[in-house]
Amino acid sequence: MQRIANTMIVFLLVFSVSAFSSEKVMPSPYVVLENVGNKLFSRIAENQQEIKKFPVLMQNIVEEELMPSIDYKYASYRILGKNLKNTNKAQRAQFVSSMRNYLARTYATALKQYRNQTVIFEPEKSVEGKKIVSIKTQIVELNKPTIDVAFKMRKNKTTGEWKVFDMVVEGISLLSSKKAELSKRIAKQGVEQVSIELASIAK
Repeated sequence: MQRIANTMIVFLLVFSVSAFSSEKVMPSPYVVLENVGNKLFSRIAENQQEIKKFPVLMQNIVEEELMPSIDYKYASYRILGKNLKNTNKAQRAQFVSSMRNYLARTYATALKQYRNQTVIFEPEKSVEGKKIVSIKTQIVELNKPTIDVAFKMRKNKTTGEWKVFDMVVEGISLLSSKKAELSKRIAKQGVEQVSIELASIAK
């Protein structure tokens, strides 16, 4: 469980990139990845004592640093898959909202396991003409096996921002795993019921 928690921690670091909507030239996903790691974990380290006293502070950090940069709508639609065509606008909005809150709660819980793990980033490469890239990283912790992780990032065609929508841990896609889990439930129970269940978990 500790290994999974540590992996989740690094997944989160890519989600707290600052808004660049006013910039004409957007930073590459490689730059985003490193900048975010420094910003997010510095804030957590500086507030360790406060977080222990007031756990809700971690939730606030997640909301402020992570959620604005998660492409949770795109990820939600990918999870819906073929079920997407059988939903209406209201149902899709409800599912996306529930998934967003579910992820926020999951990330806040995982971040409490942060113990100064080291992340080695893949050297920057050209992303010219690409809309989706996969960036390799390694999670290194003393006396622990190194974990290989690839972050899938998508470029927003309107804003030019790069945001993460999936993480592949040692060959296993978390998005695909979640899709496999929820697709069966959506087909059986309906998207509205699954949305309600996700919302209840996130409370």
